[in-house]
Amino acid sequence: MKANRRQWLAGVASLAICSVPFKAWAAVVAPKVPLRARPLPLEDVRLRPSVYATAVDVNVDYLLSLSPDRFLHNFRKYAGLEPKAPIYGGWESDTIAGHSLGHYMTALVLAWQQTGNAECRRRADYIVGELALCQAQRHDGYFGALGRKTKDGAIIDGEAIFPEVMRGQIKSGGFDLNGSWSPLYTVHKYFAGLLDVHAAWGNAQALDVAIGLASYFEKVFAALDDQQLQDMLNCEYGGINESYAQLYAQTGDPRWIRLAERIFDNRVLGPLVAQEDKLANFHANTQVPKLIGLARIHELTGKDDPGRAARFFWERVTGHHSYVIGGNADREYFFEPDSIALHLTESTCEHCNTYNMLKLTRHLYGWQPHGALFDYYERAHLNHVMAAQNPATGGFTYMTPLMSGAAREYSGPSEDVFWCCVGSGMESHAKHGDSIFWEGDDTLFVNLYIPATATWQAKGVTATLDTDYPFKPEVRLSLDAVKQGRFALALRIPAWADGKASLAVNGLPVPVATTNGYALVHRAWKKGDVVTLNLPLDLRLENAAGSTDTVAVLRGPLVMAADLGPAEAPWAGVDPAMVGETPLAAFAPMVSDRPRYHTTGLIRPADLTFVPFFSQYDRRSAVYFKRFSEAGWKAEQAAFLAEQARQKDLAARSIDVMHLGEMQPERDHGLTSDISYPVVYRGRNGRDARSGGYFEFAMKVKPGPLVLQASYWGGERARTFDILVDNVRIATQTLDNDHPGAFFDVDYPLPEALTRGKDRVKVRFVPADRSSAGPVFGVRVVTAKPGETAAGAKA
Repeated sequence: MKANRRQWLAGVASLAICSVPFKAWAAVVAPKVPLRARPLPLEDVRLRPSVYATAVDVNVDYLLSLSPDRFLHNFRKYAGLEPKAPIYGGWESDTIAGHSLGHYMTALVLAWQQTGNAECRRRADYIVGELALCQAQRHDGYFGALGRKTKDGAIIDGEAIFPEVMRGQIKSGGFDLNGSWSPLYTVHKYFAGLLDVHAAWGNAQALDVAIGLASYFEKVFAALDDQQLQDMLNCEYGGINESYAQLYAQTGDPRWIRLAERIFDNRVLGPLVAQEDKLANFHANTQVPKLIGLARIHELTGKDDPGRAARFFWERVTGHHSYVIGGNADREYFFEPDSIALHLTESTCEHCNTYNMLKLTRHLYGWQPHGALFDYYERAHLNHVMAAQNPATGGFTYMTPLMSGAAREYSGPSEDVFWCCVGSGMESHAKHGDSIFWEGDDTLFVNLYIPATATWQAKGVTATLDTDYPFKPEVRLSLDAVKQGRFALALRIPAWADGKASLAVNGLPVPVATTNGYALVHRAWKKGDVVTLNLPLDLRLENAAGSTDTVAVLRGPLVMAADLGPAEAPWAGVDPAMVGETPLAAFAPMVSDRPRYHTTGLIRPADLTFVPFFSQYDRRSAVYFKRFSEAGWKAEQAAFLAEQARQKDLAARSIDVMHLGEMQPERDHGLTSDISYPVVYRGRNGRDARSGGYFEFAMKVKPGPLVLQASYWGGERARTFDILVDNVRIATQTLDNDHPGAFFDVDYPLPEALTRGKDRVKVRFVPADRSSAGPVFGVRVVTAKPGETAAGAKA
């Protein structure tokens, strides 16, 4: 890493936006891509009191409350050894069992690096020893806890799927492979944990176990031709390409980088190499780890295509697919670019997505440092990652809902969770010091303003960052020790500062001229020098991507949310809206140790208090607001009244109503189903059925012309299903983004021959092959309006 400050300035100036999750790599292979910056080792950074330090402390307590032997249950059982403790519940009792242990290993490594907690290191070494024992019992390099579900619902050792795959027997619907839930995703977590343990403190056994597992799967991949490989890669495989690349870095064996490059999902990654955004309708977190893998391959090989794809993906996701808090995706899927305002639901922003996007950001930053990357990083880290852990309980969110009035749901100490986002949460909150300080030859970059002390070994510098930012504007950096005094300090000046930041050295003002998002101060430093940065924390509005009338409120990097009350109290209000030409003038600060504002005459139906969004752990929030002029608001009220009139007419004509996805109505209507699941979306309950399944229920009827009405969400991905009444098909329905941003109803006139002489009929929804039915958000039987006949069906 011999690029000097001048090369950094020249190289990055031509890049509009451009890290590497270094964990003190014990690298045998040096990167072929010149890295202009790398983070100070996590062991050299210690957090000072702050919300971030609290998050780490709470997370370490949570990690140490967990039992390695319970995570190891299936590993030992499937290796023919007696388990030492009962298995955990939730996902760990499903066919994805074992993924949490991989996350847990990495989290223990990070927690040891961040805090020096010796028990974390001891536990990680213990787990490695247990996995080595399980591997030795199986004799072929394999070990694992992942399962496979049999036809009778039992879960057995999932290893048997891999010989089937090698014979070309590959069956996958995207998240299942021959009866196992995303098995290569789970294997990736084992790899990552083992490689992290080896890199952190040189545990040679961890590397040996990883090589044994890699050799087993090398044979699996080698048995497949190119088309069979693509068939297998249609199933989520996590970042296993990254693991093989990193195994190459830590061993120098070129066979691993060749395999890493072969694990390439043409359907998703090909367009990204070609700089095409075809992300809509792809599962978001399935893709991000693949791009992290490409970034690592780019670093190690110097090949351009993987790096171009990773950079293009980052630019598209952060610029066109991300919410104000930095998260992305709705119901786990990407949607069309610049359509955030159509996707404000209770199912936004899976935490794993953001965890992985921050890893990708670190890669890009390492290649060519630019403050814009850390403007995004800070936004997502502060507003999403910090919202995803409840510091009172240590629990984690899966989704972070951005629908007004939606409450967050956190995992608890219960044994019945261990979602993927519990695993990434363990890691996220073990390492809040990992991206504050970066080094680049003669430059110390300060990217995040988080209270901490750090040692820059290359220059013999010890520094203390003291601040109450982002709640207060001042950041103070003190140099406590300096051995080699001439170097540059690069302090990130966020783009939102808009030229209003001020800087001083030892109390004397210094002009703030930003280059690539940084204020650079190059001088001979000495012990006791103090740099003070003041950043303006003004309120501003930010439009939802693709919308001019849907806005969020920010204060510096903080997303501000309207407080809608405690999570335990049901929310029955209407979405608050902003009405007026100068909305920010209606905000008045309140006396508080944290930013709080109250509005006057702005919010309809009533004014509200605004607070930092991330801290609304057990409160309901509104983040996005429709914005109206006074005249526009009157029109909105008229539309609302018209919809009320429609609903009143519908209620008057209703004979029976089925509230799908709700326990008592489904029991009352005798619902039966197979491969069918209740769903909740945008505050409405519903039910779907997957390929090969169905759901059926009874509905009341009466003599005369009748209509069956079903409610759908208008932004669904393409799907087709049949609707049957007493086993007679009355319609085939196709959904394909028909009414973006809205629920809509479809009327199916009922042939009188089907209802004559009956007081009930059975309604069945059946998906087409390799499709799904619904979700259906309610079904009614209503009397037909005059003139409404079977010819008038709106399917």
